[in-house]
Amino acid sequence: MRAIRVTSAALLTTAALTLTSPTAVAGDENITSFGFRVTPSTVAAGGQVTLSVDNCEHAAKVTSGVFDDVTVPKGQKSATAHVFQDAKPGALYEVTFTCGPESGTTDLTIATGGGRQSPGTQTKGVKAGVGGSTGGFDARHVAVGGVLVAGVLGTAYCWTRRRPDSGHS
Repeated sequence: MRAIRVTSAALLTTAALTLTSPTAVAGDENITSFGFRVTPSTVAAGGQVTLSVDNCEHAAKVTSGVFDDVTVPKGQKSATAHVFQDAKPGALYEVTFTCGPESGTTDLTIATGGGRQSPGTQTKGVKAGVGGSTGGFDARHVAVGGVLVAGVLGTAYCWTRRRPDSGHS
């Protein structure tokens, strides 16, 4: 009878740890401790984009083949870049954000269309997420997960330590 309780407790603990642990995407090397985004994510050749970083404790360097290198100074959250006039419509360009020793990438698409934009006109794009895996993840989630794991472990410990009733020996 004791073996059944121990096995049940072990399975319950394993299930709880599996369900409460954060999931990682296999092969996703774009996970950083800082957030980053390009707004808009689709822009016309010659247009302007805003390069934003969150939680970067260093000056952030932003590079791409479609605009000159840009530095977001320490303490600031964004900077702007002007896309080259000769950027190929429909092309997808990689934008690399570097904060200290970490780097992450996102894509910037050059818009296709029949007409040219007049100077000063901005193309509105889809608002991008925070980049990386930090979106929506905070200390509260970690605390709740820790409490759940501790509760499962405590319950499993109590079940394994419970003594059989004297009438069922």
